[in-house]
Amino acid sequence: MNTSPKSVRIDEDTLWVLLNDGRTIAAPLAWFPRLLQASPEQRAEVALSPNGLHWDALDEDISIQGLLAGRADLTRSGHAAHA
Repeated sequence: MNTSPKSVRIDEDTLWVLLNDGRTIAAPLAWFPRLLQASPEQRAEVALSPNGLHWDALDEDISIQGLLAGRADLTRSGHAAHA
């Protein structure tokens, strides 16, 4: 089964993704420094694809499989975010 995003919501400190199978994934915004530092307008410019989320202006891509596995953005300074 291909699990894909239906919608995305970002509040002050959490990324919420509603999936096509009815589940909702929540991840700390601190895991994604580019999203954390972005304006609400920039965060709203998300494109949904079958495999994940993309913010063109922020050069940010988040895979659904990565979210389901609990993986944070590993691009900052080559270190994983602290849990």
